[in-house]
Amino acid sequence: MSGVAIEVNGLTKRYEPDIVAADGLDLTVAAGSFTAVTGPSGSGKSTLLHLVGAIESADGGTVTVDGVEVTALRRRRLSQYRRTVGFVFQRYHLLPALTALDNVIAPVLPFRVGFDKRERARELLDAVGLGGRERALPAQLSGGQQQRVAIARALIGGPRLLLADEPTGNLDSANGGQILDLLLDLREERGMTVLLATHEQQIAARCDRLIRLTDGRLTEDIDLTGGESPESTLARATQLRL
Repeated sequence: MSGVAIEVNGLTKRYEPDIVAADGLDLTVAAGSFTAVTGPSGSGKSTLLHLVGAIESADGGTVTVDGVEVTALRRRRLSQYRRTVGFVFQRYHLLPALTALDNVIAPVLPFRVGFDKRERARELLDAVGLGGRERALPAQLSGGQQQRVAIARALIGGPRLLLADEPTGNLDSANGGQILDLLLDLREERGMTVLLATHEQQIAARCDRLIRLTDGRLTEDIDLTGGESPESTLARATQLRL
């Protein structure tokens, strides 16, 4: 599996006349990259992920993923496209009455797929460090463990694009670091493209690239793969006042 390239051109999204979440945004994301999307609250981080993932529709401009213009797709094709994207959110959105295993299976339960759903779900729970906890309910898991279940759920369809919206926002620094370690390892193993929205400096500094949004516009774009020390990278990220 390999990741997908993303092209965003002239993207606009307004929620009210005076709330602009994307203001003619232009952005290119390389296939297989791990990009941190940063910026203050209300800057458009979540909106960008929602538009790329077709959770919301744009008011103008285009989003093209792997050569397909997502913003031009109609209902059936949009539904098919969404199934090729993995989503991880700050709030885990696990179904409380379902076990960890069944939560992972839930996104593909209504569909015919070319793999054994339960077997793949077990493999993914093992991959995120939860082997043996398949029958646990969400209430029996810690916050970090619930986020691991949510990540396994996001991967059940074998996505080439993973969108993570503040995935460490509800976790302490230790658990947040472990979740980022997991995402970085999974990206390496599976070749996915990852877009991660975060306001946490330590998280953003460990990504390949850091982009900053302000009022729906791209205001900073920094390549973090230059070989500098983690401390230097963090210092650069800190200067951006994430």
